[in-house]
Amino acid sequence: MIATPAWPPQSTPRLFIDSPLAPGALRIDGPQGHYLAAVMRLKIGDPVKLFDDISGEWLGVASAVGRRDVMLDVTERLRAREAVPDLWLCAAPLKKGRIDWMVEKACELGVACVVPVVTRRAVVDRPKSERLRAHMIEAAEQCGRTAIPGLAETVKLPALLRDWPAGRTLFFADETGGVPGFAAMREGSATAAILIGPEGGFDDEERAAIRAHPDAVGISLGPRILRADTAAAAAVSLWMAAQGDW
Repeated sequence: MIATPAWPPQSTPRLFIDSPLAPGALRIDGPQGHYLAAVMRLKIGDPVKLFDDISGEWLGVASAVGRRDVMLDVTERLRAREAVPDLWLCAAPLKKGRIDWMVEKACELGVACVVPVVTRRAVVDRPKSERLRAHMIEAAEQCGRTAIPGLAETVKLPALLRDWPAGRTLFFADETGGVPGFAAMREGSATAAILIGPEGGFDDEERAAIRAHPDAVGISLGPRILRADTAAAAAVSLWMAAQGDW
């Protein structure tokens, strides 16, 4: 017997819609409309997957296709918004390209929120939040995620420590040594954050202030020196594995 093709097919275009989705007509214009009409060459009757970071993923079917816009009939919800592990990534801003990669991987790995943290050796004082969010949206679209990490306002390290929520474990990658990462995270709280320093690392005064915080736990990410963006991805992966998410 011939198998029934999957519907919608795996090749279906997938877009984030920055407004709540519900059954009914939806017009897609601007860059997204151009992408569907001119790049994907959508035809009437073709499916599009949509998600809104609120209600989950929906199926839209093209009812009209213009040169730069598309009308969709949103017909059904395919799945609810995924559960997101309660992990923040607090990281010093990096150079363009490096920080873009880091937030993409944070989204792919399931981080709940990204917090840019300015430290003394940080080479960037204030990253462009619109660009970072765009990179996370693109990662979510490509990886099938129905949730996008929150992006907090940039904060200086002293303010982060001063206003830290009690009970949220703050794992920080300490290049001078600490508890092996997986062991620490396996014993740590399921409500946690990971703090990654800049390319030049924390200075001595910053490291002392972090270590003095009651919720801070210094961790080691192994015997090799990692770049800041690699350390972020490695630490998040360790936490996810320790909490059973992998």
